[in-house]
Amino acid sequence: MKLERTSMLYGTLLLTGTGIFSQALGFVYRIFLSRLIGAEVMGLYQLVMPVYSVLMSVTAVGLTAAVSNLSAEYHARGNRAAISALLRRCLTLFLALLIPAAAVVILCCDPISVYLLGDARTQMGLVLLLPCVLLTGVENLHKHYFYGTGNVRPPAAVELCEQLIRAAAVLGLLVLFLPQNPERTVALIVLGMTGCELFSALTLLLLARRSLDRAAGLPGTPPARRTLTRRVAGVALPVGMTSLLGNLMGSATAVLIPQQLVRSGAEVSQAMSAFGVMCGMTIPMLCLPTAFIGALGLTLMPRLAQAAALGRTDLVRSRLDRAMLATSVLVLPAMALLTALGPTLGVLLFREPAAGDFLLPLAVGVAFTCYQAVLAGALNGVGRQKTAARNALLSAVTELGCTFFLMGLPGVGLKGYVAGFVASAVLGAWLNWRGIRRTTGLRARLFPWCTAPGLAALLTGLVTRLLFQVLCTHGLAQIPAMGVCLVFSGVLYLAGLQALGMSLPDIFRRKP
Repeated sequence: MKLERTSMLYGTLLLTGTGIFSQALGFVYRIFLSRLIGAEVMGLYQLVMPVYSVLMSVTAVGLTAAVSNLSAEYHARGNRAAISALLRRCLTLFLALLIPAAAVVILCCDPISVYLLGDARTQMGLVLLLPCVLLTGVENLHKHYFYGTGNVRPPAAVELCEQLIRAAAVLGLLVLFLPQNPERTVALIVLGMTGCELFSALTLLLLARRSLDRAAGLPGTPPARRTLTRRVAGVALPVGMTSLLGNLMGSATAVLIPQQLVRSGAEVSQAMSAFGVMCGMTIPMLCLPTAFIGALGLTLMPRLAQAAALGRTDLVRSRLDRAMLATSVLVLPAMALLTALGPTLGVLLFREPAAGDFLLPLAVGVAFTCYQAVLAGALNGVGRQKTAARNALLSAVTELGCTFFLMGLPGVGLKGYVAGFVASAVLGAWLNWRGIRRTTGLRARLFPWCTAPGLAALLTGLVTRLLFQVLCTHGLAQIPAMGVCLVFSGVLYLAGLQALGMSLPDIFRRKP
């Protein structure tokens, strides 16, 4: 089956392949990083990163959504001049937002590190985050220009190079300059991140300018500046505010986890180590197979925006149906396999037995997070940014509330965070589905979306766990045993789908 380079399936497959490679490389990088710096410094690094997410929400996240949505619309109408004006306007707005935000961080880095993050050793990393945010914003605006116009190859290639450069830069700096105190170690990690973002920002800037120069002279009229600003704000404000408030709550949750662990009776170093293991090892291990979701979201949102701009409600529903089907078919077996093999993987990869704790409930939460993300992107694509914003906030409030009220209870500890993680993901997915159903009229197809892939994944996970134990009992080493289990589980899952009346070729041959 030959795929058009501008089709949704081509873009999703290409970005999925890129995402899988990038996540695999990033996961290997995280393994070496955790071994070099230890669980406590990993916890400090995890404290700094929410500030990075908040700064990106304040400055760039909403603008990247505006670039993706509006460039897709202008591209569908053949107005290339409007796309160029859109990109210039969003870059200007990004810089205008970044300057005051950076000034606040520089002037208040001490109270932010001490009173908000709860650890003064994060101060140097906070200041060094600012050039990284600048470069990442420039990179993402140009990256979403390519996504909106359906040209996913340039950002995919840059993404691969970026991951290689990041791993080499961060690990290289650590190998050269360690041992250092924890604050300087976090600063070295941020410096390595900044180096890789410099490459990505410059490369995508040059590629986007080259693409726009080739399109010079084509039909199209740029909208008036005030009109363009109003349209950008209509998309960027709800998306940006959603991301900002969600990241603020996520940051509060990240800060609360070690504090509440201390409150429940743990020592400070133990609490920071447990936080580093949970958020720096266990959850990233579960999120490794979800590269498909990010790729699907990046291609789905502009495709839905194009279909909505042309009044093709039937095409919107068809693409949403395929997105939900693909999410279930690919994510559910991955979660089942990681639940079965995760405890052993945690020891082999991180040398940390605690990395295998709470795998089953966290896997359920990650699966619902994938549904939540796909449906949130769909809401943004069909112009329901406010609905997506409200749902994300309710989900974040649920996670924060559970973390605050449950973790401090004696004997609860991390179980409170896990409960909040699962409850917030389930609530967010349900609210987003309700919004999609009301907006598009799409009806749920429970058997192909949930029942068939869920039953096949459950069978695969149970049999894989049993097979792994049998192989290890009979003398086969753990790594070869995992290889045998992966091959067997893939065949078993496909056979299970086939027995339930589904097959992957039929699923992915359906027209969007």
